[in-house]
Amino acid sequence: MPVSAYTPRVIDRELAEIFEELPAIALDGAKGVGKTSSAQRLCATQISFDDTEDATLFRADPALLTRMPRPILIDEWQRIPESWDRVRRAVDEDESASQFLLTGSEPPAGTPIHSGAGRIIRLRMRPMSLAERPGLAGMQTVSLGEMLAQTGTPISGTSPLGFDGYIQEICRTGLPGLQGLSPRAHRAALASYVSNTVEHEFEQFGVRLRNPVQLMAWLRAYAAAASTTTSYNNLLDAATAGQSNKPARGTVTSYRDTLEAIRVIEPLLAWSPSVSRLHELAQAPKHHIFDPGVAAHLLDLRAEDLIGVPTRGDLTTRRTRGLNLLGPLFESLATLCLRVYAQASESRVFHLRTHRGLQEIDLIVEKPDGSVMACEVKLAPVVEDSDVKHLLWLREKLGDQAHELAVISTGKHAYRRPDGIAVIPLALLGP
Repeated sequence: MPVSAYTPRVIDRELAEIFEELPAIALDGAKGVGKTSSAQRLCATQISFDDTEDATLFRADPALLTRMPRPILIDEWQRIPESWDRVRRAVDEDESASQFLLTGSEPPAGTPIHSGAGRIIRLRMRPMSLAERPGLAGMQTVSLGEMLAQTGTPISGTSPLGFDGYIQEICRTGLPGLQGLSPRAHRAALASYVSNTVEHEFEQFGVRLRNPVQLMAWLRAYAAAASTTTSYNNLLDAATAGQSNKPARGTVTSYRDTLEAIRVIEPLLAWSPSVSRLHELAQAPKHHIFDPGVAAHLLDLRAEDLIGVPTRGDLTTRRTRGLNLLGPLFESLATLCLRVYAQASESRVFHLRTHRGLQEIDLIVEKPDGSVMACEVKLAPVVEDSDVKHLLWLREKLGDQAHELAVISTGKHAYRRPDGIAVIPLALLGP
């Protein structure tokens, strides 16, 4: 089917390669990240369960899926969860490749569906990384895949982004449908996106939301805790400051589980290697909204309020709070980008922190063989010796298991330090 004005995505190659050999793939992720557009390019037929006519047609005749020309895109499959089992049974009968692509998230809570293990493969799609965004795509000079493949790869390049540019990228989001909008239209679209999540997504997931205001307060507290491991009790306290009537623990757990299931939050798990010379590692996840631009919107942070060197009289409450949050939000942007790039190399991203917090590494990219690329994220153009001390500690502890070490910065130039650590402006890093 024809697709106009499509922006290529990093996941496209992985999706196409796997779909050539497997019968069914479920492409999941938050709403608006581009799942349907990517899947349409590989399919001959589409049925969308957010379309009343398509949904009614399938409910009246579920066997329709076996008669439609393949490959078939089943969009928003979770709205009619039995479609999953229908695909699973079809694959049991015919294991040939390139039959079904399902896009959506998780089905409503408690829905009894088969796991699909071995029949339907899941792939996660995230918002656009910097390497996929208009104006930045194609400017990357450092490949994460190459760094993971071999040590000591040459590091060079000059970044197209300065400090203010990173502020703009944090705030504009990686949602394809919001690219190119004016600031006012962008804010209106984001407000609608968040409102739809609260008012409709919870209901569609089968969770009755008694107090939307309470959920929004919790979500804002979660956004303010970006890139930290603060406890969920502290999050609740921040969301209900000054209130004597706090929500029950089960209610808050329901918020968290549902937001994670619909891919609005994506905690970064702590690295827990099966074989390592490290001991006493903390296990708490780092908090991340799926897109730092959504987090910035929840916190009422605007790029135009943060850009430029602040003066003494310019430090309003909003600006002061925003400047304090820029570091964690930049780390969240780096986390999003590395998750996208690492997935393309069949690798996973974690963080590392010792129990007492004496050593901490922002991002650990683990290869399939267990070796790692460790990255510190710095909202600064210049990298000092003090910025790499934890990386050097990790190299001493892990030896050859520490495959690569890097600092992700907002600087202009990519290079290697004399100690071998790569310094990479985030805009120059790609898959």
